[in-house]
Amino acid sequence: MDQKNFIVAIVLSVLIIVGWQAAFPPAKPPVNDTQQASTQSGAPPAPAGQSGTPGVQPGPGATPGQQPVVGRPEALALTPRVTFTTPELIGSISLKGARIDDVQLAKYRETIDPKSPPVPVLSPVGSKHPYYAEFGWSASDSAVKVPGPDTMWTADATTVAPGKPVKLTWDNGQGLIYGLTVSIDEFFMFDVKQSVENKSDKPVTLFPWSLVVRYGEPTYEGMYILHEGPYGVFNGTLKEFSYSDFKGNKQQKINTTGGWLGITDKYWMATLIPDQKAKVDASIKQTGSGADLKYQIDYVGGGVTVAPNGNAVTDAKLFAGAKIVRVISDYETKYGIEKFDLTIDWGWFSFFTRPLFWLLEWLYVHLGNFGLAILSLTVIVKLVFFPLANKSYAAMSKMKALQPEMEKLKERYGEDRQRMNQELMQLYRREKVNPAAGCLPILVQIPVFFALYKVLYTTIEMRHQPFYGWIKDLSAPDPLTILTGFGFLPWHVPEFLAFFNIGLWPIIMGVTMYLQQKLNPQPTDPVQARVFQFLPILFTFMLAPFAAGLVIYWAWSNILSIAQQYYIMRRHGVPVGGGKVPVPATAPAAPVAEKKSGKGGKKG
Repeated sequence: MDQKNFIVAIVLSVLIIVGWQAAFPPAKPPVNDTQQASTQSGAPPAPAGQSGTPGVQPGPGATPGQQPVVGRPEALALTPRVTFTTPELIGSISLKGARIDDVQLAKYRETIDPKSPPVPVLSPVGSKHPYYAEFGWSASDSAVKVPGPDTMWTADATTVAPGKPVKLTWDNGQGLIYGLTVSIDEFFMFDVKQSVENKSDKPVTLFPWSLVVRYGEPTYEGMYILHEGPYGVFNGTLKEFSYSDFKGNKQQKINTTGGWLGITDKYWMATLIPDQKAKVDASIKQTGSGADLKYQIDYVGGGVTVAPNGNAVTDAKLFAGAKIVRVISDYETKYGIEKFDLTIDWGWFSFFTRPLFWLLEWLYVHLGNFGLAILSLTVIVKLVFFPLANKSYAAMSKMKALQPEMEKLKERYGEDRQRMNQELMQLYRREKVNPAAGCLPILVQIPVFFALYKVLYTTIEMRHQPFYGWIKDLSAPDPLTILTGFGFLPWHVPEFLAFFNIGLWPIIMGVTMYLQQKLNPQPTDPVQARVFQFLPILFTFMLAPFAAGLVIYWAWSNILSIAQQYYIMRRHGVPVGGGKVPVPATAPAAPVAEKKSGKGGKKG
């Protein structure tokens, strides 16, 4: 078998699948320079008949950089609040500015320690990195008072819960009464109905807006297979932005009908969802620097004219929580949110990644453990490709039986590689052996491997999911590593030694890969043979930093392949375990005429 082609096939397949997203990332729209957003109280006035862009003053008379940073409890105590507790969320709403700025995930902890703090999604002004949502109005007439970040709202209840909304009101003293009716469901969706009642004798035109502000430079992993940062669906198209796109106080403006826009982390996000039939002006920007650095997403709706003694109501939604696949899918269906499923980064190969996730989750529901689900998935993959693998392993068994003949050809033709390859191809044709068939078992695994990698790395369902033994998180690398004595040496491994700090499951994977390799026909070229002997070691180090669930999948797949290949080889009469390979009963190769060199020496 031409082992060079085999190696090239593997390398190219890995590069094509894993490298595709890095080489061909989604096209990003151009980023335009704009002026820094206003930090004055209230939203800037909007010209009549157009949408304005809301401004925001993040703190009580000062920016976060001008006031001392305090702990979360102290920051929450700075303003009166309406609290909420649901099966999924705990938090509160600040009555000053009507900010939704205190949202924590009730079922998700910062570490695998169940006593660690709950994961914060949004954080109040005064804490280290404020992160919040606001809803309000801009006026076409600058004389009209609109609520701002310092506005103190009045609430008709001290708590809000699923099925029990709270209404916040503020009277501007000019005959306009503004209202925000905030509802929350059992998961992560806030519904905010913005209302205004005009008790004056003049009509007024107002523009509803919603925004999310995030202070500080977010910490993110920067992996090419996962998007973190601003993004949204605008006019039916997903657009993703990196934080660096907005360096230097840059801004992106997009006019859209419906859709959504948000800021996402790996597992959770804060996303604004306008009325899906309304035309809005959306913008994404970065302003300030240092402690005042902030990223803001917002949208402004069309102008609403409120007649004397009349009223107007608009509706907006805020998703602030974990990106649970089924919850996201249900919201898309329930509210008709366009392509809301794309809030989860399924990648270019979503047509394969999504079904694999749904299969894994179905197995988890029935087995109760994602580790067992991964093992079962491996068996299913093996069954699906069983006929193909059988043909491949049968071809490899024939190839191994032909090794004595291949060695004879090597001795006969020495360094004449072209002639030896010709004779090898003749031998393959006589024995009806396809040398490329042995590549298939590995090639068919690569798409599954990549899709599983994407699922384990991206979906929150896999986060902190335990297996048996020492694996407490299938989405994290194996914690029992060789440089920590497999858990007996409690010391921090320096960063420069991380490459050599391989875990126990990667070692198991490497051993199973080596054992499977011993069943394959050995290359006739000693250089190629050494390369193949080195591959299990290389893959052990390469997969060591990967999620433990991925390494377990690969090791279990190797074990199943060994069993299948062993059975097929025995069925074809090929000894395993070091037995002597019988010479096939075939017609001997045609004798080769010796060629004389010009000096009478032998050549060939």
